[in-house]
Amino acid sequence: MDRFDALQLFTRIVELGSFTRAASALDMPRATATHAIKELEARVGARLLERTTRQVRPTLDGQAFYERGKRVLQALEDAETSLSTQVADPRGTLRLDLHGTHATLIILPRIGEFRARYPHIDLVISSGDRLVDLIGEGIDCVVRAGRPRDSSLVARRLAEMPEVLCASPAYLAAHGTPRHPSELAEHVGVGFFSRNHDSRYPFTLTVDGEVRAFRASGWVSVSDAECYTSAALAGCGLIQVPRFRVEDHVRAGRLVPVLEAWPCPDLPVSALYPFHRQLAPRVRVFVDWVAGIYAERFGPPRATAGVAHGGNPGVPPA
Repeated sequence: MDRFDALQLFTRIVELGSFTRAASALDMPRATATHAIKELEARVGARLLERTTRQVRPTLDGQAFYERGKRVLQALEDAETSLSTQVADPRGTLRLDLHGTHATLIILPRIGEFRARYPHIDLVISSGDRLVDLIGEGIDCVVRAGRPRDSSLVARRLAEMPEVLCASPAYLAAHGTPRHPSELAEHVGVGFFSRNHDSRYPFTLTVDGEVRAFRASGWVSVSDAECYTSAALAGCGLIQVPRFRVEDHVRAGRLVPVLEAWPCPDLPVSALYPFHRQLAPRVRVFVDWVAGIYAERFGPPRATAGVAHGGNPGVPPA
């Protein structure tokens, strides 16, 4: 194995904490990975990894080597992406993680258009509501609703989606229709929580020009966007969701909007990707393409790019 491949393998082992997972990500036998790291350590004259039965982590020398190695790999990727052939005809495998309903209702119905435009990019797509570790899991880009707060990621705003507070006719018949946001404390809400976050999300409405949070009691909480809507349809309580997700239910009368005089704030949707991949052509063309898809559906966003800040948030039921 040449020095570049060995360095790439070493960085993946550090990021994934596992020889097996790194070898799988790079499509090589684990034995080959083990031998290559032994050769690398012999070449640099230092032990780079500490191996235990449960995990692999860098030594102090290994951590220093990893930080420098990342910069070397980034410089090489930047050099490769500067070539006109790569920019005009990006290729390779693009690993995406898409919020469930955005995957099924917005992106995947049109993914054939992306393939037709970029026939040399292969896609590996995971889907769900959980937070993901982009570096650790080798994911190039995610699409998520809410305000991103991870400072290690670049955030490209895709849209601001109008939301609606609603409930089933059966729920409103049994509990009454709230006439003012202050009455929400007397109502029942379906709880939503992230698997990585214990808090229930409050309802948010614009009152006197300010966004305010209102909490309702509740007896059921879910961690999946589809279950959230299903619980409301079953009469379990009020929910707050992007309007596009429940438009058919509202039109058919299965869900009824409430408190429309106090609008819900729009919910932002962003594409997020690591700093070190922001120039990769396959990532850039996907982000540009998906931004166009969202602009067609929801109009252009008020903010189009930025860097996330703070800690990891939970994921709202988008």
